[in-house]
Amino acid sequence: MEPFTILHVCMGNICRSPMAERLLARAVRDRVGEEGDQLVRSVSAGTGGWHEGEEMNPPAARQVRSRGGSTTGFEARKLRGDFIDEADLIFTATADQYDYVVALRPDAADRTFVMGEFGRLIGALDQSALPPADGKPDSVHARGVAIVEAVHALRGPDGPQPGDDLDDPWGRGDQTFQRIGDEIEDTTVPFAKILLP
Repeated sequence: MEPFTILHVCMGNICRSPMAERLLARAVRDRVGEEGDQLVRSVSAGTGGWHEGEEMNPPAARQVRSRGGSTTGFEARKLRGDFIDEADLIFTATADQYDYVVALRPDAADRTFVMGEFGRLIGALDQSALPPADGKPDSVHARGVAIVEAVHALRGPDGPQPGDDLDDPWGRGDQTFQRIGDEIEDTTVPFAKILLP
């Protein structure tokens, strides 16, 4: 069984989505240690390819490291359809990027969320209705899929709200990057706790 795969999408894949990729990976490791890599795969891509092959933007990397995450081996990449196909859950930084993902792969709409939207809805989730988690790849995957389905049901026809977007911090100061890091963790930490209780 493949790990439960989360794809994070922003514009250039050097600020928001790599922060989300690495902070979710850290949240998973906080729950289950190094074996988290076998259970959950956190990856990212950008809707544009301008920064392909580049490292994380320095203030984004500082945020990841200051929060206990790793920036090692990161290289920006452009979003492709097969990345979407491989993902069990897709987080976009903004509603525009949600639209971009769904235009590329309409069948991904039910498992694609603006990050703040998912974070807002996950608090209302009935965890007792989820399949149990025993720390094995199969059960973590099944629980992850059930979480995505339940949050999609909670979303209903409303879709994301304006406050769900993550601002683009590129070219702005460390304070902005810190706020974006906090907003990312408002979603990634509760999600890791529910996925890996």
